[in-house]
Amino acid sequence: MTILQAIILGVVQGLTELLPISSSAHLYIIPWIFEWTKSVDFNQAFEAFDVALHAGTLLAIVLFFFKDWIKLIVGGYKQVVKKEKSFEGKMFWYIVLATLPGGAIGFILDKFLEDKLTTPIIIGIALIVMGIVLYVVDKKAKSETEFEDMTLKQTFLIGFSQALAFIPGVSRSGITMTTGRALGIKRESVAKYSFLLSTPIVAAATLYKLKDFVISVPFFIGIFASFLVGVFVIKFLMNYLKNGSFKVFAIYRVIIGIFIIALWIIRL
Repeated sequence: MTILQAIILGVVQGLTELLPISSSAHLYIIPWIFEWTKSVDFNQAFEAFDVALHAGTLLAIVLFFFKDWIKLIVGGYKQVVKKEKSFEGKMFWYIVLATLPGGAIGFILDKFLEDKLTTPIIIGIALIVMGIVLYVVDKKAKSETEFEDMTLKQTFLIGFSQALAFIPGVSRSGITMTTGRALGIKRESVAKYSFLLSTPIVAAATLYKLKDFVISVPFFIGIFASFLVGVFVIKFLMNYLKNGSFKVFAIYRVIIGIFIIALWIIRL
């Protein structure tokens, strides 16, 4: 893998992991569009590199929400050890409970079905379908619940929905934000919860793949690029959702999905 390829993929990861437009779809499609996948060396390096790129956006999330995570961890500890109840303690254990089923089911499905779902036609269809669902749900959903008022039922259902993220084109942030909006949670609140919820699963996936990482200059450059772009994207999205909707992301998903399908047909 070249340095240029690493930079491009790192930037793509930073942009698409944190927006509801599917990083896995873009990381599969970009090499396919530029025909990098014809190189055996690229394919071998890419197997673990995509997970390493997720480590970059994971660092961005941890940095951006560092104070929140400190409060959540301390609150969770105090709630169990000292029996001190707090919003932070409650939310910490909500995240733990919400992570387990979605993470376990997603891991099993990803392990057995990943190779069958990475074709451009499936990715294109998933992008379009999820884009339409995101648009309809976001438009019709009420904005009633703040982050601090989220219930165990809401957090659990959002966490459970993560299982569908194993399909490239669905998007982890896309499915969790869509589910949250369907449950009446405000856009900014569901985005924040979605980011916090992704932290343990992405961290676990990174540790699981750690032994497969190929340490090199492109490796570090790709991670740094995804981290740097990721920080700016989180800040942008959290500010944008104070007044904006998910409409622009839904439209983008449909357009890029149609483009992928059209290119796939042309290349048949």
